[in-house]
Amino acid sequence: MASSKKRQRKLARAKLDRQMARRAATQRRKRQIQAGIGATLVLALIVLGSIWALGGFDSEPKPAADPPDCLWTPQDPAVNVHLQDVGMPAESGLPTSGTRPMTITTNQGGPVTVELDLDNAPCGGASLAHLAGQGFFDDTTCHEITVEGALRCGDPSGTGQGGPSYSLHAENVPTLPAPAPSDDDSPSADPEPSANPAPDQPQAYPAGTVAMISDPAGVFASQFLIFFQDFTPSEHPQYSVVGKVVAGLDVIKKIGALETVDNGSGDKVKPKTDVVIQNLTIGEVGAAPATDPSTDPSAAASATPTVQS
Repeated sequence: MASSKKRQRKLARAKLDRQMARRAATQRRKRQIQAGIGATLVLALIVLGSIWALGGFDSEPKPAADPPDCLWTPQDPAVNVHLQDVGMPAESGLPTSGTRPMTITTNQGGPVTVELDLDNAPCGGASLAHLAGQGFFDDTTCHEITVEGALRCGDPSGTGQGGPSYSLHAENVPTLPAPAPSDDDSPSADPEPSANPAPDQPQAYPAGTVAMISDPAGVFASQFLIFFQDFTPSEHPQYSVVGKVVAGLDVIKKIGALETVDNGSGDKVKPKTDVVIQNLTIGEVGAAPATDPSTDPSAAASATPTVQS
């Protein structure tokens, strides 16, 4: 009997050992599977993270933002009481090529038609168009006849310090024409610069030129010059050319010949008879400006920078 019980215990122990071995093997397999799954997940996360960092999950590439056509610098009317808050023109979506007609009617006659040059002065043209659309120039006085031979307009305050509550930087400032060859080729020849070159040389600002004038220097906004005679400075030009007169230059020349008086600044003059811009409008881009060769010799001139007086 004792031998039989001993044999049964031995068999039971062997059975338990086999069960424990199977359980241990099962646990090892589970751990191996879990470790494999974990490693796979980590690798997948690394790969997905790299793809995300490189933009692989973007639905479509983000286009680079287009640069603005023009930049406007705010000016504070609280600092300069002569400024008017008229908002700012748009920075983008502006016409930057072709031409645009500007029509000026004054109490001295008209209309005077200007062809704005958007290829070379798009921001000056955009500023003038923005202001004209708000009637900024209407019923304002041209407050100076400059020593360079130009009518100065565009300041509702009539002080030379007025304008809108923003400004723009210079564009399309001409360079000085090359000096004429000298008959004296000696090294000692040192001719004095002339305020105007010889008639056969190109002018920086030929009669009919319309240019933005700044106050202070380098800050342009609304004030402009209409030259009624040729002018080239002896030093670097400072006025930003925005267009040219294509009809009505005779009106500007007539104004330039009016008797002048002190304009209140102490060293500048204005027409004795007030020159008032009754209306200033700007048409659509590419619209052909009206010309009248019978009354304005400049209208028949070619589209070169020089407009003969």
